[in-house]
Amino acid sequence: MTQTAAEDDARRRDAEDPGHRELFHVPPAEGGDYPQTAYLAGNSLGLQPRAVRGELLEELDAWARFGVEGHLEAERPWLPYHELLREPAARLVGGLPGETVVMNSLTVNLHLLMVSFYRPAGARTLIVVEDTAFPSDSYAVRSQAAFHGLDPDETVVRTTDPLAAIRAHGDRIALVLLGGVNYLTGELLDIPAITAAGQAAGAVVGWDLAHAAGNVPLRLHEWNVDFAAWCSYKYLNSGPGALAGAFVHERHTGAALPRFEGWWSTEPATRFEMAPVSRPPRTADAWQVSNPPILAMSPVRTSLALFDAVGMPALRARSERLTGYLEGLLDPIGVEVVTPRDPARRGCQLSLRVPDAGGLSKALRHRHGVITDSREPDIVRLAPVPLYSTYHDCWRAAAAIAHEVGS
Repeated sequence: MTQTAAEDDARRRDAEDPGHRELFHVPPAEGGDYPQTAYLAGNSLGLQPRAVRGELLEELDAWARFGVEGHLEAERPWLPYHELLREPAARLVGGLPGETVVMNSLTVNLHLLMVSFYRPAGARTLIVVEDTAFPSDSYAVRSQAAFHGLDPDETVVRTTDPLAAIRAHGDRIALVLLGGVNYLTGELLDIPAITAAGQAAGAVVGWDLAHAAGNVPLRLHEWNVDFAAWCSYKYLNSGPGALAGAFVHERHTGAALPRFEGWWSTEPATRFEMAPVSRPPRTADAWQVSNPPILAMSPVRTSLALFDAVGMPALRARSERLTGYLEGLLDPIGVEVVTPRDPARRGCQLSLRVPDAGGLSKALRHRHGVITDSREPDIVRLAPVPLYSTYHDCWRAAAAIAHEVGS
């Protein structure tokens, strides 16, 4: 197929299988022949929904109009504002509303949750993480081990096969903490199977869903996951450094677990009694500490409304079509794809192993208007996000890679 015919085919596919690109701001291209970038870096930072600006301005206007009284009198009162996010966030990750809360940032949430769920005792001290865990997760679990007076080098077990690690170390594992979708390879782990195996071995099982939330369907309550956390700036398109989410299974929400507390950890109905002792609710809200930042919550609310409107089943189906199409374009080029070939074992990401990942990523952007991202030394990641990426984006990316790899 000629380049012209291949491009025509991509445009035909877009006409037959459109996403929702019109709902997003797409950056202008720095190079290449097209005005907009082919944006394939949504696994790092999602694009801005067009609705964000207007809805954020509404919150700023409420602040200007009401001052402190906006906590009760704004159109969306600030005092219970985080409750607006509870049900859509729960729907997104397959949790119950009482199991789900939007707060803080990802690693802060992981630490707050590990205060409750990493309780080393006796011989049961180990923490199992994937060998290619995101560095922040690695730093977090190592610091938790050190906080408990343990040697992180002896406590943190890194593995390429979580089930094998659980079998090998089961009676010594206190916590299994893995990425639902691996940030480097794009592999979707078998969350229900690993959760069941870890719990059967006597461990607590938690998940970092930074690359899974908004990318793949999740059923955290049904899968009996103990706890989970995720960010909102990747597939959830809520802005750089956006607020994160947390899940605590309902069997734990009323339990007498150790937990850090603050003003927002107590029952809302009694919060303004200003009592010296917290009365935490029997929900995930008990893990909140501070007054929620309304201006940061607004984009998350906007984004979650998009996911409710479109639905994860439709997004997952289009994700598989787009990612499979991109994979088919890359195969003839001869680049190594390290992401699993089975669509059921990946999200909307393909990771390529190339000699100079950073150099290729820069060339794609500046010469061709294609934005990807790289992870040193040799991985370039491409994420055809089903909400706003197009088949034409995928075609542009593959054509640009072919040009650079062959040059």
